Amino acid sequence: MHSASYLREFSFGQGQVGLYYALPLLQQQGFGAIARLPVSLRIMLESLLRNLDGERVTEAHVRQLANWQPQAERNTEIPFVVARILLQDFTGLPLLCDLAALRDATIRLGRSPALITPKIPVHLVVDHSVQVDFFREADALQRNLLLEYQRNAERYRFIKWSQHAFANLQVTPPGRGIVHQVNLEYLAPGLSRDDRIYFPDTLVGTDSHTTMINGLGVLGWGVGGIEAESAMLGLPVFLLQPDVVGVHLHGHLPAGVTATDVVLTLTALLRKSGVVGAFVEFFGHGAARLTVPDRATIANMAPEYGATVAYFPPDHQTVAYLIATGRDREQVAAFQAYFQAQHMFGMPCLGEIDYSRIINVNLADIEPCVAGPRRPQDRISLRQLKQSFMSTLFAPVEQGGFGKGGVASDRSPHPAQTRQLTHGDIVIAAITSCTNTSHPSSMLTAGLLARKAVALGLKVPSHIKTSLAPGSQVVRDYLHRAGLLEPLAQLGFQLVAYGCTTCIGNSGPLDPVLEQQIVQGDLVCAAVLSGNRNFEARIHPALRANFLMSPPLVVAFALAGRIGIDLGSEPLGQDAQGNAVYLSMLWPSQQEIDSAVHDAEDPASYPRLYQVPDASLWQALPLNPQQAYSWPPSSYIARPPFLDAVVLDLPPPRQAIRQARALALFGDSVTTDHISPAGSIGADSCAGLYLQQLGIAPADFNSYGSRRGNHQVMVRGTFANIRIRNLMLPPAADGSPVTGGMTLHQPDGQQGFIHDIARRYQTEQVALLIIAGKEYGSGSSRDWAAKGTALLGVRAVIAESFERIHRANLVGMGVLPLQFMAGDSIASLGLTGRELFTLEGLDNTLLPAQPVQLHIDYPDGAHRRCTLLLRVDTATEVDYCRHGGILPFVLRSLLRTADKPL
Repeated sequence: MHSASYLREFSFGQGQVGLYYALPLLQQQGFGAIARLPVSLRIMLESLLRNLDGERVTEAHVRQLANWQPQAERNTEIPFVVARILLQDFTGLPLLCDLAALRDATIRLGRSPALITPKIPVHLVVDHSVQVDFFREADALQRNLLLEYQRNAERYRFIKWSQHAFANLQVTPPGRGIVHQVNLEYLAPGLSRDDRIYFPDTLVGTDSHTTMINGLGVLGWGVGGIEAESAMLGLPVFLLQPDVVGVHLHGHLPAGVTATDVVLTLTALLRKSGVVGAFVEFFGHGAARLTVPDRATIANMAPEYGATVAYFPPDHQTVAYLIATGRDREQVAAFQAYFQAQHMFGMPCLGEIDYSRIINVNLADIEPCVAGPRRPQDRISLRQLKQSFMSTLFAPVEQGGFGKGGVASDRSPHPAQTRQLTHGDIVIAAITSCTNTSHPSSMLTAGLLARKAVALGLKVPSHIKTSLAPGSQVVRDYLHRAGLLEPLAQLGFQLVAYGCTTCIGNSGPLDPVLEQQIVQGDLVCAAVLSGNRNFEARIHPALRANFLMSPPLVVAFALAGRIGIDLGSEPLGQDAQGNAVYLSMLWPSQQEIDSAVHDAEDPASYPRLYQVPDASLWQALPLNPQQAYSWPPSSYIARPPFLDAVVLDLPPPRQAIRQARALALFGDSVTTDHISPAGSIGADSCAGLYLQQLGIAPADFNSYGSRRGNHQVMVRGTFANIRIRNLMLPPAADGSPVTGGMTLHQPDGQQGFIHDIARRYQTEQVALLIIAGKEYGSGSSRDWAAKGTALLGVRAVIAESFERIHRANLVGMGVLPLQFMAGDSIASLGLTGRELFTLEGLDNTLLPAQPVQLHIDYPDGAHRRCTLLLRVDTATEVDYCRHGGILPFVLRSLLRTADKPL
């Protein structure tokens, strides 16, 4: 089989001709029912056909995927070669540190550092480092950006060195936008090209929400940085053939329902339906009616419902969006003609595609809603929010509540003037995040609502930290054209940044007086934001109730000042004459929204705003032109230790895991935010004490995310979230559960930071395990959650189930993920953390998905045994484990292919 024999011509534009690898020929030649494959799998099949070389990609790979069966055992891996890589600075900077360390290792092993450079295009958008310090000032945008450069100068100098040291790496400087919105509005070509050969744009990104681009008909998803490194250095991305769940959308959205309401509803539904690790593909007449911004909003939150991708096939809506965002007309014509030639253009209808299963969703049933107070999948109907919040407020902690008794506050519904806070008061209101600021209709609705509120004399209480942080400068441009930027600012929603702020935990400090009230009164105060994540302690450590909602609802709740309100029946404020103002009086009609969208449209603004020269602050950064990084003293950037001991020869098998201890026991839904925080660093935390030992004052700590280039900080931040609960710890004196990054050393029971106890175990040469419940590692594609785990000396993680990205990251760091079987769990086995553990079956050659016996020796002399499933899913992942992780594997692979030593 030769891939060149499948090259055919297609025509587009004014007599233009291109070449493509024709999938319909595969069906004609008996490879399978290609036309009935999910479109997302056909995109992958085209990549296999185009990259067929008999080594990385073989004819067997092509035939296996061409004959994909909707219901089958998934034990065949796909070597997917992507067209490009997308990075953001929090997750991308550790990757660049690893690349720099790889160059150091190549020099140590006698090879040229030039061997280590991306083989495919890589784009890094610096978007996660800005913090909301200034928010109601007219110049808040400029002041936050200047402070961002001051805080992150060391990091930015390193990124700038990387930009010049590595070929194929482009950098979008700070202050331009959020990576996924930049990708959607500008970076994504939709159709890639190599000379005359055209092929679908595909990518992986070092951020979970890379899936946002699925709304544009582009196949891509989030991976950890260590997996992205192997892809950019020439290796395919390996994954098992997936189940593909078809979501049949039908019906029409009711008036007043936003894309945010749709995605929060789908997130709750799909999480309950069990799509973790699957491809989700939307189809049907309802999907065809959704605009690309609607689709992108839904696709963005695929990590929140656990899907690998959330794909919308390309159709006329896709073409309309490419034109509306100023893409080159000839490129758009090629896009449409290419997918028509491949028989992949147009939204599939029911019965046309074979899916593993189908979930039906009637869009007419969706109503306004929010999600919270702790997880994005916890959807609450807007009309039920008040009752739900009050129930959660009073419910016992062990039942998931806040344990505040059964007596409601008798305070006035408008306490803001006295600045005396109570339960349910809103302290942060943020229009932020790529999820919703990429949706012009939602943003303009928020602006229209603000304009009506201002006209009636309504104000947002002064104690609420309000902010407007859109994902691109285009948003500011169209809000200004529509005359809506000023009314938002009048309510306090001043432009503060073009970056990922409150949603990632960069909400900045609260008024110290307010924070003192919250802490001393043990108050359950709230944040409202148009983001995608609201995990515990993520938005702000002092705020325990965080609610996701659409941009206009953020404005409405900010006006109300409290979360415990029924916006359908209670006024959210009073006008200048003292008359009650209800949400229904402020919500714009569909005609008003459509008119604003029409007035704000300007396709030329997209390329114009994205193609402006690099910011002067970026240009002013000094540049080190050397091929190898010099690693100057820095508390932000340090050479990672993962390759220090690597030699060319494959190491001997690792010692068996015997007489191991549990470093911690965790319950369900432990997220990567719990494992590796991204927000503020506490002065009394393990990482905070370390930084103070270096002479760094708490005011200069910055955040965990900004210090991901320093492994000494990050390993101390691993399992250090203030809300994480280690089940090994005894309850507090009042009987309440203890939270925070602490554990017990065994057998003496001494309590200390998880980092310090792990170091003690390492000196004692004791192997360590983490044991957890369901959905371990959900949330962000944060490779430091796996890197920190490995540096703590953890050899294996045992859980009831794993989220896809974190499982792969553990394998990439040589940490074995093992899954309980047959209903076994921490509770059923009676584990307390005082046991000794031995894993039987790992002494010889590993096999994908092999059974492993766990032997448990209890303190009272009892012994139990249970069977675990090794979640090293593919033969390639077995190779990663044999080499000690992806980085040693990639280094040895590259050096073995080098011609000769220097």
